[in-house]
Amino acid sequence: MAGTRPIPGPLWKAAALSGMASYLDAGLIVSISVNLAIYRDSYDMGVWMAGAISAIVTGCIAVGSLVGGRLADLFGRRRVYNWDIFCFAIGALVITLAPDDITLLAGVLVAGLAAGADLPTSLAVVSDAAPSWARGRLVAFTQVMWMLGIAVAIFLGFVLSTTGMTGARLITGQLAVAALVTWALRSRLKLSDAPAHPDTGSVPEGIPLKSVWTRAAMLPMAATFVFYVTWGLGANTFGQFGTYLLVTVSDASQSLATGINLAAIPIGVLLTCAFVRVADTPWRDRLFHVAAVVQIVAFVIASLTAGALVGMLVFFALYQLSYPFAGEANYKVWSQLTLPADTRGTTQGLTYALSRGVFAVAAFFTPALADHSPTVLLWTITACMTAAAFAGVFIIRVLLPRSARAVRGRADLPVPSA
Repeated sequence: MAGTRPIPGPLWKAAALSGMASYLDAGLIVSISVNLAIYRDSYDMGVWMAGAISAIVTGCIAVGSLVGGRLADLFGRRRVYNWDIFCFAIGALVITLAPDDITLLAGVLVAGLAAGADLPTSLAVVSDAAPSWARGRLVAFTQVMWMLGIAVAIFLGFVLSTTGMTGARLITGQLAVAALVTWALRSRLKLSDAPAHPDTGSVPEGIPLKSVWTRAAMLPMAATFVFYVTWGLGANTFGQFGTYLLVTVSDASQSLATGINLAAIPIGVLLTCAFVRVADTPWRDRLFHVAAVVQIVAFVIASLTAGALVGMLVFFALYQLSYPFAGEANYKVWSQLTLPADTRGTTQGLTYALSRGVFAVAAFFTPALADHSPTVLLWTITACMTAAAFAGVFIIRVLLPRSARAVRGRADLPVPSA
């Protein structure tokens, strides 16, 4: 089976360095969330500034994805790949050393834009470097890094919860150090571009924007966007407000709600690793069908019980078992397999940016909707998950076979050297 073919170490190294974009993206969002109460007390921050910082993180990542993906296709993916991580390190250092809320806000702006720019660029880089038989596993591995970014930030937040501003600086400082180390390693990594044009053997720079508005690019871009935005509305809601909903809707204690979310993290990491193992095999898409159904059932149970604690516990169990096989990891792999190679940075940057923008708007209204009617909120999310399942089936049944026919016969690339 092609998916069981061993992947050389240098390719895993390239995937890990590209996956740092996902690690830093997740780490930045969670770190700001974990530290926000400390920032408010230390900087005597008003509620509007606290809200602005939370919103700006998501908004800047969205804008960065849009601009960064386009810049990568214009000026060269490897060039942007090396420098956006350096800009993130600067932003994270500013956040870590900020003496006041205005400086903190400036650091969040820089780090958020750089994190967003690195997301589509890094995925395109690792996809360009990967041979076809390893692309799924290497791209899926970036999702493991995303899970680790969440886990490390939450763990540090728990361990350093009594250390005040010192702990807050350590949590964001580790992101700055990680970004600087990644920048140094990326700068020395030799990568080969995928042969978007067989005559030249490389991905050209300066791709005109009109190349994005073709049927070959628009159809997979629209399909992957619909999948990601509908699935992400549910996932983002429970990622940002899972603890909040357990406490306010399900009447769980703060400690129980936090414990449930902490217990879910290792399950998600392990099952995402399992997804990586099947990402280049037919089991990737077979498991999607099963996991998508289980995921919908999980939200139906939560909706039917109106968020009661027992129903939410069953929901969390089913959701944790299903989303690694029917979620963002699928979106990342499908995007690299269906989007045209020469505009992959721009097109995936668009889907990332638009989706994150929708998530930010939805997050603004979520607490009010949960207070008005938890049932309406849960059924709305259930409908979104159902739409995501149909979009995923369309990608599997229609777009992936078309893409496979388009690239059939193309020679694999040489392995990048470390």
